[in-house]
Amino acid sequence: MRVTVPLGDRSYDAVVGEGAIAELDAMLPSTAARVAVVTQADIPLDWTPSGRSYETYTIGTGEAAKSLATIETLARGFARQGLTRNDVVVGLGGGMVTDVAGFAAASWHRGTPVVHVATTLLGMVDAAIGGKTGVNLPEGKNLVGAFWQPSGVICDLTALATLPDRELRCGLGEMSKYHFLTGDDLLAMELDARIARCIEIKADVVASDEFEGGRRALLNYGHTLAHAIEIATEHDIAHGEAVAIGLIFAAELAHELGRIDGARVDEHRRIVAGEYGLRITPPERLDVQQLMALIARDKKALEGLTFVLDGPDGVEVVPNVSDAAVRSTLDRFIARRV
Repeated sequence: MRVTVPLGDRSYDAVVGEGAIAELDAMLPSTAARVAVVTQADIPLDWTPSGRSYETYTIGTGEAAKSLATIETLARGFARQGLTRNDVVVGLGGGMVTDVAGFAAASWHRGTPVVHVATTLLGMVDAAIGGKTGVNLPEGKNLVGAFWQPSGVICDLTALATLPDRELRCGLGEMSKYHFLTGDDLLAMELDARIARCIEIKADVVASDEFEGGRRALLNYGHTLAHAIEIATEHDIAHGEAVAIGLIFAAELAHELGRIDGARVDEHRRIVAGEYGLRITPPERLDVQQLMALIARDKKALEGLTFVLDGPDGVEVVPNVSDAAVRSTLDRFIARRV
């Protein structure tokens, strides 16, 4: 299956299916004499570019490796390789790899083409699509980065057969978000069609707001608390797991603000916990004061505390949410930790 992300002369395709990596060589720019492959150990796909010289850069695992230090290491490797802006970076791995490879490509010579090969469900439905790249700081997640669209994306479903259950849950956490943006019954679709539909939804949003000036922030539904939980737990709670919890918190906050009724909150719980089988209760050791501080650093927080919340007109960005409403909802939410 092939889905186009429509961005005018920068449009690109995402190819979804078993064996899709066979189309990777054709996605590389014709000008590219050199390929820099950014990956991690034990990635379940193997690829060697045809007719081009290449170097492989194996970065660390875990969120600690998603850092400016990793970008410097890559850039110095690119320099030794002689990589030019006519060459290409290939990000081969999960969402962390594509975020790091994309930012390295955006930074190298102020913009070098990048092609992503997503090997996790999370990467396929979210991270590899749309051109948001970046790394973390101790103060917050994805605070340093750039918008840099890939030249193409490969989603080879062969890689999913080896994914641990936790990685699959992370992908389902992001996928469940799309249910509330569209109401689509994604779980009724075959896997390739489900992934392609998530890409279509994201592509439509990205095409209308590439640089997150408005509508694109809707893709962060559930992410405000999720990012705070990731930092507060030192990433013991993985991204997709945190998004599932964040979706329920966002529903409860919307109810606190009178935007939705209790039945709609229950629908969030039924879909995320029941249909997607994900944990929706916060972990132990969370501190409300710390979470409030982390939420305040969220990238959407341009006008006070800002959340993506459900409401009578659907999911939308809501600025200037009162500290008191967030804190009281958090107090109740955290009290249900298990």
